[in-house]
Amino acid sequence: MRGFTSRVSVGDATDWIDAVAKPERRETVHVTESHGRVLCDAIVAAMDVPSFDRSAMDGYALRAAETDGASDYNPLEFRVIGESMPGKPFSGSIEGGTCIRIMTGAPMPSGVDAVLPAEYAEEFAGVVRFSASVPPGKHIGCRGEDVQTGQRMFCAGRRLRPQDVGLLASIGVSHVPVWVQPSVRLLVTGDELVPAGESRGPHQIYDSNSGVLSGLVNRDGGRLEPIRRLVDDRAAIRAAMRDPGADVILVSGGSSVGAEDHAPTIVAEDGELAVHGIAIRPSSPTGMGRIGSSLVFLLPGNPVSCLCAYDFFAARAIRLIGGRGTALPYVVRSIVVNRKIVSAIGRVDYCRVAFETDGGLVPISTSGASILSSTTRADGFVVVPAESEGYAPGTRVDVYQYDGC
Repeated sequence: MRGFTSRVSVGDATDWIDAVAKPERRETVHVTESHGRVLCDAIVAAMDVPSFDRSAMDGYALRAAETDGASDYNPLEFRVIGESMPGKPFSGSIEGGTCIRIMTGAPMPSGVDAVLPAEYAEEFAGVVRFSASVPPGKHIGCRGEDVQTGQRMFCAGRRLRPQDVGLLASIGVSHVPVWVQPSVRLLVTGDELVPAGESRGPHQIYDSNSGVLSGLVNRDGGRLEPIRRLVDDRAAIRAAMRDPGADVILVSGGSSVGAEDHAPTIVAEDGELAVHGIAIRPSSPTGMGRIGSSLVFLLPGNPVSCLCAYDFFAARAIRLIGGRGTALPYVVRSIVVNRKIVSAIGRVDYCRVAFETDGGLVPISTSGASILSSTTRADGFVVVPAESEGYAPGTRVDVYQYDGC
């Protein structure tokens, strides 16, 4: 066993990630499968939406000028000569004193310039009586009022939301150019670990990190391979790390400098161990490097350390490869500290905090890296920079909320 002789700064570690994690592979997916994906190219509309003038109401299409003076005391009568339905336009001509029945979304026929809503009309025996007037253009959706031909819809780098996908479909886009989702391999190592639901020996523990990491990889746009569970066997771990096909390999456990911590030396021997040991608490035993074309992240086995290391480092790489930004994907709120947050100069602190009823926050009293329940009691976390000794009561800080990310 040996200790860390030095630790890399968080900034240097993220600089390495930013230099090696790039979106490089493109694919085209059907628009209905593009939710959450990131565009490679800008999308420009090739058509107007709507592509024709259409009714915005159920009612009657007519000439607005002919409704002047209509009221409850002076109803006007028009002859109904046809109808326009969605996808089934009226094809005849409209003369003075006539109108057509029209439904919402139906094409506006030529010769009319307004729609009078059905609630202001009574129809009987082919005649409709109006008790209200309408100005020209009323209740009409004009051609191109939503989207115009040649309009840039979205820029490259846009992460598509459901409403974005709907808009793309509305302009006839069937396939979308996006960055390939990074393939992520999760190796869970440790003789002491047992999958949830299986029988457990007296000195074994259930694996929780795979559950946490699976959800986080999905959040960050990664495509997770089937989880591989490995005992502390150097040959087995090496074979799983050298197996090609993954853009990112996450190794949970065995990342430090103990006798059974095989992963760091495997990365150093078979590839590049760029970082091992980072000035952050928790998660200081985190490592990162490359084997072949795969980026490898060595995550501590302690659950809170694993969560922290993933969020700060591995998640950044997965998001970058998939075309997403580097920002932590949490809602950030500015909140006043009620009770002192203690840190030490020279390291970044990931401090779990809870909100109090007065709107302020306090640090969670349990700080152990193995106490996963502390993250469920916490409302979020505060990042204390390496140059700070913490935050005094009354200080306003940014809180990354666990909920709403």
